[in-house]
Amino acid sequence: MLKIAVLDDFQDAAKRHGPWSRLKDADLQVFTDNVTGDALLHRLLPFDVVVAIRERTQFRAPLLAGLPKLRMIATTGMRNLGIDVAECRRRGITVSGTEAVGAPAAELSFALILALARNLVAEDRSLRAGTWETQHIGSTLQGRTLGLLGLGKLGTAVAAMGRAFGMVPIAWSPNLTPERAAAGGARLVDKTTLFATADYLSIHLVLSDRSYGIVGAAEVAAMQPTACLVNTSRAGLVDEAALIAALHGGRLRGAGLDVFEQEPLPLDAPILAAPNTVLTPHLGYATAENYAVYFPQVVDAIEAWTAGTPIRVLTHD
Repeated sequence: MLKIAVLDDFQDAAKRHGPWSRLKDADLQVFTDNVTGDALLHRLLPFDVVVAIRERTQFRAPLLAGLPKLRMIATTGMRNLGIDVAECRRRGITVSGTEAVGAPAAELSFALILALARNLVAEDRSLRAGTWETQHIGSTLQGRTLGLLGLGKLGTAVAAMGRAFGMVPIAWSPNLTPERAAAGGARLVDKTTLFATADYLSIHLVLSDRSYGIVGAAEVAAMQPTACLVNTSRAGLVDEAALIAALHGGRLRGAGLDVFEQEPLPLDAPILAAPNTVLTPHLGYATAENYAVYFPQVVDAIEAWTAGTPIRVLTHD
């Protein structure tokens, strides 16, 4: 019997959205919590197939070396930086991905921008506590400068949303050209100008060795004290300590974050004590529409693998 584990399904969505009954002679177990280290190793020892939901669990060489039964990893999405694909290939472990729907992370980015602009979280909490309006007056988005660090699919979608609200999009990334910026609905500026003039800076870069820490202490310090930073991409792009210090010091108006250095976020995480923040638990991709694609395609991938014709095989991290 094929033993299959679905990991880190915090929302208990896999069983509801996947046609698992199609997998005959399979034993499915869904884990709705996250464990690491020896606990993770012992949990996974019995399984032939593991389903990874994005990058919630890291599959590096030491873990893979301790899982002799593991022969397939099915991951949601077609890119997973948490999986050492080269090591999997060396060990004969097939890694297959899935497609996605739309640009939900872009929608969440703009939701965070709106929440910061109008102090929605603070006003909600204040109202429930018995206070009718506070002294924290919100601001409009019309005419504000929307800075986009990265102008790929998601950055372009956020630029379009910004224009719909009357914002002025500007963009920078290492390889962005004026022509590509214009096609994405933004004006190309240099990196210094991006950080110095953006009223809202939204990050949409792929995390790599080259982009790690690209928003460092100097970049945070260059931002206006009235500006807000939004990150729904990857935590490693931002120096979190520098961001927290700027928020506590009043050198930055606010931050909207969906990604963190440690996930799930521990209760004593310093970011939780930082003022003027809107924090969400890595929900960028977590929509019913995405799940309705992810899990059926995971089942498709497992069926294809068992038939000896794997599909959507990942070849790089």
